[in-house]
Amino acid sequence: MEASQILMNIFLFVLAYCVGSIPSSVWIGKFFYNTDVREYGSGNAGATNTFRVLGVKAGSFVFCFDVLKGWAAVKLIYFTSYYIPESGSYINFQLLLGLGALIGHIYPVFAQFRGGKGVATMLGIVLALHPYAALAALGIWVVTLVVFRYVSLASMAAGFSFPILLIVIFQVRTESLAIFSITVAILLFVTHQKNIERLLKREESKIKLKKKEGSE
Repeated sequence: MEASQILMNIFLFVLAYCVGSIPSSVWIGKFFYNTDVREYGSGNAGATNTFRVLGVKAGSFVFCFDVLKGWAAVKLIYFTSYYIPESGSYINFQLLLGLGALIGHIYPVFAQFRGGKGVATMLGIVLALHPYAALAALGIWVVTLVVFRYVSLASMAAGFSFPILLIVIFQVRTESLAIFSITVAILLFVTHQKNIERLLKREESKIKLKKKEGSE
């Protein structure tokens, strides 16, 4: 790889990190609710805590925006012309860009490096990498959320299903992508240890899918 290509890759990785660093939950909370979501609930600046602290409307916006961050970061590969689409190196660089966005979301430079767990951003990444498997996992997330009303449980269910969908159902044979999907599932369980403990103790907060009567 030429020096100019290496420099371009570094620039795109940094750009992916900056895209991931956009703290939608923090900015929405402060500008529209005069609330820093990191000071309440789980203390995370992600969609899950936004649902918990600010409600469905704000949580849904943050969720969609954070998904878009992950998707857009992976698509930065279109600014290159030296990768063969769908080749191993092409997918590997897509994964690297997604990693940059994920690091940005968890440690955002625009929010004192205090971010979220990256579930929604991860969904955007996998949507860009394999939309069919990602949409199927999203369907599992929605069903689990509607039935049980725990965002954390829905996230773990979707994460656990993703490698199964990718490898077994869609029969993806790209080794790096398969390893990535399994890693995602493991990381989701690791980062949700406190949520698992609260779920077992029945102390995890449920989201309210309907407004109370008389509320605005």
